[in-house]
Amino acid sequence: MEPLQHDRSYGELDQVMRAYLGQPADDTDEEPAAALQAYLRHTWHTRPWALATAERQLREYARNPPGRLRHELGEFYPVPDTGVPGPDVQAWLLCLAGHIARSVTEGAVPPPGVPQTHWEWHARFPELAQLLGGWFSQDMPDEFDDHDAALADYLSGTAPALVARLAGELHELLALTLSEADLALAAATLGLEVQPPPPYTPAAWLAHLATVLTTARGSRPQ
Repeated sequence: MEPLQHDRSYGELDQVMRAYLGQPADDTDEEPAAALQAYLRHTWHTRPWALATAERQLREYARNPPGRLRHELGEFYPVPDTGVPGPDVQAWLLCLAGHIARSVTEGAVPPPGVPQTHWEWHARFPELAQLLGGWFSQDMPDEFDDHDAALADYLSGTAPALVARLAGELHELLALTLSEADLALAAATLGLEVQPPPPYTPAAWLAHLATVLTTARGSRPQ
């Protein structure tokens, strides 16, 4: 399927489905699942206009599921396995659309808060996930001499605007005032697979990174 066709017909539906990966699809007519709550919370505060698109695409897919010809042509969106039995998928999608529609019509904007799912952590802190998962995975000791060398490699090939975004994400993460254990868990969820360099704790190292990145951004030639 061509990218434009995919995005026009299924782009936001795909975002909703991704929010359910690794999460139970236990929505009821009265209460959305944690995955949908995470999607609503993040989307309301970043792309509120996308909610209407998500509601429309969910309803259209539920009411007009791909038939045999579209399957043969490959012109359809394969709903990922979320644990919902096949015969119940259409009703489930309509349930999700109903929750989104009520959230919009009632102006029920979830308050900002700590991300609750893997999808929400990555959607809220994408550049930090890129850094931690790409440069501080379990392969880091084989690729770099130390943490500073890994960070220098990231900085050498990353646009200044993305470095600025990363610094902002770090400050935003630290502003959540998580406990040391919760901050370590958040960093692991975002891709960190190595211990911080001594003598830093995860919180202290992330604060150190924020300072280093802010300084590096300010020292670059304009």
